[in-house]
Amino acid sequence: RIACIGAGCASLTVANDLMPLGYQVTIFEQYGEPGGLMRTNIPSFRLPQTVLNEEIAMITGMGVELKLNSPVGSLRRLLTDGGFDAVFVGSGAPKGKELKLPGREAAAANTHIGIAWLESVAFGHIDRIGKRVLIIGVGNTAMDCCRTSLRLGAESVKVMARKPRGFFKASEWELEDAEEESVEIIINRAPRSFVIEDGKLTGMRFDKMEYELDAHGRITAERCAGEEFLPADDVILAIGQENAFPWIERDLGIEFDKWDVPVIDRTTFQSTRPGVFFGGDAAFGPKNIIWAVEHGHQAAISIHRHCQGEAVSERLAPGMNLQSRKMGMHEWSYANDYSPVERRLMPHVSLKERFKKLNIEVELGFTAEQVEQEVQRCLNCDVQTVFTAKLCIECDACLDICPVDCLTITHNGPEGELRTRLKAPAKNLEQPLYVSAGLPQTGRVMVKDEDLCVHCGLCAERCPTAAWDMQKSELHWPLAGDEARMLEARKPKIA
Repeated sequence: RIACIGAGCASLTVANDLMPLGYQVTIFEQYGEPGGLMRTNIPSFRLPQTVLNEEIAMITGMGVELKLNSPVGSLRRLLTDGGFDAVFVGSGAPKGKELKLPGREAAAANTHIGIAWLESVAFGHIDRIGKRVLIIGVGNTAMDCCRTSLRLGAESVKVMARKPRGFFKASEWELEDAEEESVEIIINRAPRSFVIEDGKLTGMRFDKMEYELDAHGRITAERCAGEEFLPADDVILAIGQENAFPWIERDLGIEFDKWDVPVIDRTTFQSTRPGVFFGGDAAFGPKNIIWAVEHGHQAAISIHRHCQGEAVSERLAPGMNLQSRKMGMHEWSYANDYSPVERRLMPHVSLKERFKKLNIEVELGFTAEQVEQEVQRCLNCDVQTVFTAKLCIECDACLDICPVDCLTITHNGPEGELRTRLKAPAKNLEQPLYVSAGLPQTGRVMVKDEDLCVHCGLCAERCPTAAWDMQKSELHWPLAGDEARMLEARKPKIA
């Protein structure tokens, strides 16, 4: 029996991987709906609730025991009385950082913590905001806050960034989407104080910062070049998130670091107490959904190995499948034509329409025709040249046809010296040379400079013995199911 604390993407991934293996997974969620920060902090105009519900239902439909409105108040009690063989903590980073400045307490009624504010909007507790809004911080949460503010009636939204744009934590596409909606991003402004008049917030004062950067773009010096006042009816603080574990007793054998965060193995995701695992924002702080999903996959492997009495630190190595793309003498199941067509921008709902309701999804998606056009741009990066030395007859056909002279047949030697004997200079020293085994006729070797290769496939097409081939590579990252099959195969067979 496995307990997962929090019904976010990391815990749901653990359940998804372990349920098919016969485990009974129970998820404890403090709110009335599963999804974690995907539901409470990613606005519905970006991630529609219907999509989220469908994805979650596919996992819980396998028989997961989902206990909603069930916050865990004591890990000790869960470990001693719950009857679970392992516990996964995927409770997120639910505590937004505070900004302690003069006037903060007096401005409390109109100053909001970003993630808590988004949560209140998601659950319908907040449905309006002032006309003039200042967002402090410039991460992805700040982008969600500023765009949500516009949908709740704000007319002027300014995002205040302490440093230049190159230091922003928000993804570039998040910034572009916000600016498309006329959000103003103001750089080099450090919050100084909240301004209160007649007991009410009227705005904030900022220091105007100036920075000196070195050749690598790092800040080497900073100074204040004056002050600026900006009016505001509401201020939203989105300057980061923190983990909060008041429900984890400190005498359970789980070590905490100087920041009061559990010490977690970055490979196994196990804490210093065997059988207790962490993942997602609860493990290493906030990042993104894909990151948390991968934590769930790796933690599920560790949980399975733990429950089977195996070392959790051991892992199946990633695998690779190679399959020839050759279909005939001059026919290949891929195209090496280059299309100069630029990437198509995702179509959006018009600005006039998108603010009518909070949950109008902005991205429209591609039509079937547009998708077909997009996939034609694929450069087939997963199709690689593969050389089989024992088939080579050293006819030099591949050397003659290679348009970039990335191939050379020569006697082997130290790499530094070998680089001086190639048909084209191998100038990128960070890219190792590909050197074959000795060729059957002369013992010389085929040397390829991968840095020059354009994967055109002409060497494979010209080769009369199929020593050169174009093969599609497919990486396979093992999941808990793969580990289970491997462990089962290792068991002695009973005659």
